[in-house]
Amino acid sequence: MEFQNKVKELAERVSNLKENIQTEEATKNAFIMPFIQILGYDVFNPMEVIPEFTADIGIKKGEKVDYAILQEQNPIILIECKHWKENLDAHSSQLHRYFHATKARFGLLTNGIKYRFYTDLEEKNVMDMEPFLEVDFEYVKENAVVELRKFQKSAFDVEKIIDSASGLKYSTAIKEILMEELSNPSEEFVKFFTKQIYTGKVVTKKVLEQFTEIVKKATNQAFKDIVNDRLQSALKKEEPVIEEVVEVEESKIVTTEEELEGFHIVKSIVRAKVDINRIAARDTQSYFGVLLDDNNRKPICRLHFNGSNKYLGLFNQDKKEERILLNNLDEIYQYSDRLLETVQMYD
Repeated sequence: MEFQNKVKELAERVSNLKENIQTEEATKNAFIMPFIQILGYDVFNPMEVIPEFTADIGIKKGEKVDYAILQEQNPIILIECKHWKENLDAHSSQLHRYFHATKARFGLLTNGIKYRFYTDLEEKNVMDMEPFLEVDFEYVKENAVVELRKFQKSAFDVEKIIDSASGLKYSTAIKEILMEELSNPSEEFVKFFTKQIYTGKVVTKKVLEQFTEIVKKATNQAFKDIVNDRLQSALKKEEPVIEEVVEVEESKIVTTEEELEGFHIVKSIVRAKVDINRIAARDTQSYFGVLLDDNNRKPICRLHFNGSNKYLGLFNQDKKEERILLNNLDEIYQYSDRLLETVQMYD
């Protein structure tokens, strides 16, 4: 629990301080050095952590990576740091070069909020293009904490991490594909179900169009049922807590299936410009909000689905909301350009 609490404290620190962090160096001091300390390494001991570690690359001498974590005087983790506002997608190639030039088995690319862990699963001594683990300190998940524990100084075992990295990398990729299929089913995905239940002789284009909406609703409902079943099962095993029950009963916020479906549509649109993990949702009594970075000052849109009519709330450069009447949820796609413009406005 101590490690989990430290992770939680750092997550709160990130949330509270990030808007005041103006430089890459400040990002290192406020977020990344505390993260290294959470793993159990002394950032002020050059036998454990070396800042500005030299990684000579071919004829290029004096190339430096921000930090190297050492074990028995050899680098085991190279850390390349960026300012917290930086998109990490454009910076993995730099870490790739450093990785090739040292004996380290792990590379870590971070902006102090997102931490992407890389290794050489596909080709020895060549860093993979995709990370096997990504931890987001704005949305820390329980399974991410479990994986982070393996990088603690007291538990660090290269072979054990490598053994689990392969399964972790591909399971993450599968989950991303599945989430995309749930929000925007591909023709192949729809055909998989249609062929098993459709009684007609030929699956025509019209049939596929009809089943696309059916598959989308059915799969989302199935996952929702699984979550509810597990929640109910867990509650039955626990002692009842009166205050929590009363709080749930008194809550006037009800997230509907249509709101979740609308949220998935918006995610499928704006993920073309931003990391899908940056897209967050907040439900209120009057509307369902979609935010960038879970920041109220970065509204992407609002879904007003609680009345007899459904409206999509879009924002201009002054963050003034314009409500647009929707006849059906698919009409959200007609406003893709405006949603993308809003996201770009914040980045």
